Amino acid sequence: MIWDFHFLRPWWLLGLAFAALLLIAASRRNDLRSRWSDMIAPRLLDHLLISGTQNGRFQPYHLAALVIALGSLAVAGPTWQRERPPFVADNAALVIAVDLSPTMNAIDITPSRLERAKLKIHDVVALRKGARTALVAYSGSAHLVLPLTEDAALIDTYVDALQTRIMPDEGRSMAKALALADKVLADGAERGTVLVLTDAIDDSAFSAGSSGGKNGLIVLGIATPEGGPVKGPDGGFLSDAAGARLFPKLDIAAFNRLKSETNADVATVSTDDRDVTWINDRIRTHFEQQIAEGTSRWKDMGWWLVVVLVPVAALFFRKGWVIRWTGVVLAAHLAFAADQARADDWRPIDAFLTPDQQGRRAFEQGDFIGATSLFHDPMWRGTAFYRAGKYAEAVDAFAQAQIPESDFNQGNALIFLKKYDEAVAAYTRALAKRKNWPAAKANLAIAEALAKKQKQDDEEQAQDPNEKPDQFQFDDKGKKGKAGTMEIGEQTSDLWMKNIVVSPTDLLARKFAIEARGAAK
Repeated sequence: MIWDFHFLRPWWLLGLAFAALLLIAASRRNDLRSRWSDMIAPRLLDHLLISGTQNGRFQPYHLAALVIALGSLAVAGPTWQRERPPFVADNAALVIAVDLSPTMNAIDITPSRLERAKLKIHDVVALRKGARTALVAYSGSAHLVLPLTEDAALIDTYVDALQTRIMPDEGRSMAKALALADKVLADGAERGTVLVLTDAIDDSAFSAGSSGGKNGLIVLGIATPEGGPVKGPDGGFLSDAAGARLFPKLDIAAFNRLKSETNADVATVSTDDRDVTWINDRIRTHFEQQIAEGTSRWKDMGWWLVVVLVPVAALFFRKGWVIRWTGVVLAAHLAFAADQARADDWRPIDAFLTPDQQGRRAFEQGDFIGATSLFHDPMWRGTAFYRAGKYAEAVDAFAQAQIPESDFNQGNALIFLKKYDEAVAAYTRALAKRKNWPAAKANLAIAEALAKKQKQDDEEQAQDPNEKPDQFQFDDKGKKGKAGTMEIGEQTSDLWMKNIVVSPTDLLARKFAIEARGAAK
């Protein structure tokens, strides 16, 4: 926008003053009257001067002033739009909050509201290949199903596992779901979008949605105005307190009120993929807005002036249009070029682009191997090796930079090399330099788990499978022992994760029950 126009390096605009001084000095030098006025009387000077001088013609110094002015404007960095930093993801983070209240089992939308919501989530995730997505389930309470992850297959697995019966608390609280979603994004140290799929808007949604959070909010209504019966856990249909069949309908007024009173984008489900496209467009719009609000940098547009500067400077090659001092500049440039030409690896493009600029060009074209030989910056060179699958070389390149990001990236590369202990050390160094870094803490936990598993596998392989036990011991008193009991609240999250004989749905039900009991204490 025109009101965003400014210069990145305004001090270079002083070159405009130098161009103006050049014009003034050159015009005074060509003014014969001013040059001879101190030596010849004015009454004689009028008769000695010959009219028709070249003062009105376009002279070489005019061209030199124009080149200086254009060059100053170009180097000053005019800009009016932003660009993304080189390591910013192409897609915004997304947290999907699914309402698992009993009414989501209504069959006014086939096969049911909840099953249709799952299909929509699958479609949204499929459109966001490589993007980080988290999953939250809520009713009277809100629970994290999956943290931010790029694993679409894992997301699909747990989306299919969602059922209304796994929720420990009755009711509906969108406010709790939004609070948990904001926490997930905050823990990931990034801004993003929260997508809520629900068939009703409760009162808490208005206060939570109007709080002006920094994350975008999208609400998709999964219901119809006509409504439909709600399937119960026994296969029948639910009834209300009066014994009448429960028949919830879409409250369009509540959704419209949410849209008008909050910053949410609100829509209702469609039978085709229009709603999925709409959701993806809203997510991208939120992402672009967040980029424009400070997570990006201004795009230097000064290089466009080179398109004008080159043909203008070419006029100096005309006969008689060479200024004396331009020859000095040209000679210095040729001497530098000749010195560079002595190097075996010098190329003509080196006169126009730095090695890092050439590496960035190759990197963006997908030539990661070629980029590694061009980059001088260790972080960029390490990133090129990483993208090329050369993880050992990436570790060596990242190690040359003494910043937290270099240790973090070393840890990522070491994970691929299955050097988990070294990866743990790298993430630990990153956290020592940058306290409470969520991404490093998360990756450190993964590396520690992988290192522990690797040690266990090594120990198991070291044992002889044919070795006989020293002795057998039977517990004859087992039948006389006292029966033990364990409250579900005493179980930990580690315990339910180790139980591999139950389905993902049962795992989620147990996890949510543990969290609900812990919150009640």
